[in-house]
Amino acid sequence: MLRYCYKTFVCFLAALLLFVTTVTQSAALTVGEEREMGEELLFQIRLAFPLLDDPDIFQYINDLGQEVLEVAGVQYFDYHFYIINSTQFNAFAAPSGLVFFYSGLIEQMKEENELVAVLAHEIGHVTSRHIAKGMDRGSKVSIATTILALAGLALGAGALSQALFTGSLAAGQAASLHFSREHEEEADILAYGWMKKMGRNPEGEEGMLQTMRRITRYSMGNVPQYLLTHPHPESRLDYVQSLLALDDKQLATFKKTDNFSFLRMKYRILSQISDGKKFRNFLLSKLADQSASAEKKIMLQYGLSQLDRMENNFDSSRKLLQKVIAHYPDRSILLVDLGLVEMEDGNKERALELIRAAYKRNRDDMWATFQLARINLELGNIDPAERYLLEVEDFMPLYSKVYFELGRLRAAKGDNGAASYYLAKYYLYEGRLKLAKQSIQVALNDHGLAEDLRQEGKMMQETIEKLLKKK
Repeated sequence: MLRYCYKTFVCFLAALLLFVTTVTQSAALTVGEEREMGEELLFQIRLAFPLLDDPDIFQYINDLGQEVLEVAGVQYFDYHFYIINSTQFNAFAAPSGLVFFYSGLIEQMKEENELVAVLAHEIGHVTSRHIAKGMDRGSKVSIATTILALAGLALGAGALSQALFTGSLAAGQAASLHFSREHEEEADILAYGWMKKMGRNPEGEEGMLQTMRRITRYSMGNVPQYLLTHPHPESRLDYVQSLLALDDKQLATFKKTDNFSFLRMKYRILSQISDGKKFRNFLLSKLADQSASAEKKIMLQYGLSQLDRMENNFDSSRKLLQKVIAHYPDRSILLVDLGLVEMEDGNKERALELIRAAYKRNRDDMWATFQLARINLELGNIDPAERYLLEVEDFMPLYSKVYFELGRLRAAKGDNGAASYYLAKYYLYEGRLKLAKQSIQVALNDHGLAEDLRQEGKMMQETIEKLLKKK
């Protein structure tokens, strides 16, 4: 984690402080300037942090974000939602519609409406341009100190993070990322109204604020960054509860939220990042709770299936998943999960059958598409594998693993120049810049490299060189 901290510090300050020197001392940060900063910021965050961006996770949280945006009205930016692999209780909206959630925050959530409430709240800050308004005041210093705050916020816990964040606030940037009570109430009101328009029970907002209050009370002085930048949970909770009291009769009209997709995403993430023994004990203790609903119990078994797969207990994982599929026979994504078990257990033909069935049910499911590409590649079916990988690339152009698989595929075809090109792209999005530089040079030295890849490769080489200079 320390490596990520220092890497982030260098990337943020070198890239973003370089950007702000080009911002004139005008009255406000324009939408165009904010968009330019956001594009640079996204690249730096991808290089600096481990993102949980497999297609199913990425697609789920971005679809949920788009659901909020459909009722939020016309926006200045194209939004992107990401989950950062970190135990910190944290989330933040960055310039130009970038919204980041830490896995530690998602771990504390109980249902999908709580996630929607936080999504909507962060979108509310961007829509109201609270960050941009705090970054203007006609001063390069104020913009620079805001960027210091953003760097400290993104780093999460630790002395370096706290020094950056509190130092920036001391420099006068409290209005930037340390949102005022008025900004928080404005974002809360927007989130509350949007949830009602979506037909979602706004009690999810109350649940999240109650969690924030609990963490504030038991933080023992080590207050998480989310509570520093989103202060006043006690007063905000009182305010939201007063809104709920006014809407008391209407609350009963909201249909019950289906938490399948949320719990699947949550437990899949936790199976990857948690201590296996502790996570298993947590799941088993919840299963033993007699008050747990049937839905929660079946998804707890899903969590155990994912943990078993991670630990190569394929028979147990398979049996648990079959129980979950019996409960949710219409959820095609579970066939992909079962196909992964079969693939990792060496049953490739069975894996292909399951994943192909999931893809036929839902051709927009990028998790099925990506895994269908992988299993076809394993079986030597090069042409269909390439077609599926290009579908994923078109949908998720910043997903590093798709370029690794495209590199493998082109190598299998004997197209070494293209293989090196895709490997360079994989290394670039993984933040391994020296290997990216070596690979793109190999690609460009290959006389057989297709002209379109050559031109893109030259631009990639320039990007790599710029990023290396900033390290």
